[in-house]
Amino acid sequence: MALPSSIPTLTDPDRLAGWLSEPGVRVLDASWYLPQARRDPDAEFLAAHVPGAVFFDLDASSDPATVLPHMLPSAERFAARMESLGVSDDDLIVAYDSSGTNVSAGRVWWMLRTFGHQRTTVLDGGFQRWRREGRPVESGPQNLPPGRFHAQLNRCAVRDLAAVRQAVHSGAIQIVDARSQGRFEATTPEPRPGLRGGHLPGSRSLPHQELVGPDGRLLPTAELRRRFSAAGIDVGRPVILSCGSGVSACALALALDQLGAEAVSVYDGSWSEWGACEDTPVETGPASPA
Repeated sequence: MALPSSIPTLTDPDRLAGWLSEPGVRVLDASWYLPQARRDPDAEFLAAHVPGAVFFDLDASSDPATVLPHMLPSAERFAARMESLGVSDDDLIVAYDSSGTNVSAGRVWWMLRTFGHQRTTVLDGGFQRWRREGRPVESGPQNLPPGRFHAQLNRCAVRDLAAVRQAVHSGAIQIVDARSQGRFEATTPEPRPGLRGGHLPGSRSLPHQELVGPDGRLLPTAELRRRFSAAGIDVGRPVILSCGSGVSACALALALDQLGAEAVSVYDGSWSEWGACEDTPVETGPASPA
């Protein structure tokens, strides 16, 4: 099967199955979970994965120089990491996870595109769908020859603490929170110690789990558009996405890309940074009326 010149945001198991025998295709198992899930993505990968896939390891692919989880590394470090996984500039990359909600595959898709690699797509429905359809799997480690990868950061795609402070102060940019409603409203505790409960003032709530159907596939575009609208979000205006540590926010970025939204950025520090600061304003309860 010939590889397409234009890569869609999402792909399905039939298309991926046809791509597996093609040179220049790299499949990344991007699975990651919060500690309370009590799941070991590395062990699960070794037990079973899409044939030829390599384990991405989100923690090992993030910035080691900060205490904040999952912060983007430097372009040089990210390039070296991708080369170590056997990824090269011209490769078509398919990312998937085993969460059933695209929670971390979206993050890897966003990281790659933010560092300039547009030939990246996400397996819609993830590994759970792959297995439900009876597709073949492999077990054990996967080691590929080193690749040649170059990375250049798109600074418009990521926001830091100072930029988000300004956005909160001005109210000119929509801020959308992908955490659960309980965490947004501070009715359930944060999974990470030392963080206040609540949300960024003026932000909207759209939990990432609400963007997929029971089969883990992203909802149709008409339904996605309805859910963003119901949450008070105008997909035609600039949006900053936030969550607990910058991971599940990228599931919203994935959905917004499907809707053709362009001015979308991710607050990389997210609540792990904002909720730990002593001088950042916090609101609790439901989102304010739009």
